[in-house]
Amino acid sequence: MKARLIRIAAASVLAVAASAGIAWWQVRSATTTVESGTKTAVAIGGPFTLTDNHGKTVTEADFRGKYMLIYFGYTYCPDVCPTELGVMAQALDQLGAKADKVQPVFITIDPDRDNVAHMNDYVGLFHPRMVGLTGTPDQVRNAARAYRVYYAKAPQKDAKPDEYLMDHSSFIYLMGPDGGFVGVYPGGTGADKIAQDLSGRIAG
Repeated sequence: MKARLIRIAAASVLAVAASAGIAWWQVRSATTTVESGTKTAVAIGGPFTLTDNHGKTVTEADFRGKYMLIYFGYTYCPDVCPTELGVMAQALDQLGAKADKVQPVFITIDPDRDNVAHMNDYVGLFHPRMVGLTGTPDQVRNAARAYRVYYAKAPQKDAKPDEYLMDHSSFIYLMGPDGGFVGVYPGGTGADKIAQDLSGRIAG
């Protein structure tokens, strides 16, 4: 019996790793293709309906006309998410007046805990113009699927049911003013590099 449980656990770990790996490959494949100027069968981005940190229902169309920096994460994230959101905020500060043409967006992958009020408190810690988006589990799942985002609950040993962590892929997505996918900044990309890239794309 014990051996069978070990095999099941091992299979689960492999399945999670495989899912994360596929998400990474899909996003990187699309990015490489965009940079080379050719088209890809792997679509990144698309329609979504979510609720912003003020309780308003929004769709991807509400952000047309601006570049979008999008990060999928969760407010209870201990390190990676706040680090990446901080990088986004620093990049915007470095852009100066050009930052008005960029909309920073944080989309939760933990809608069970990240309600509107909690999202509003959280995004305000990073940048006054950052928008936080949440929704029903189905709405969040659909948005994550559109961006090829991998995420899964990671229960902690001896913790309460609501004290779980979330495994997830970590990219800052760049979407164009027309809503089309431009590329991604992989986790760990510095604010200087993002600001420089954006500055070259935005007309003065």
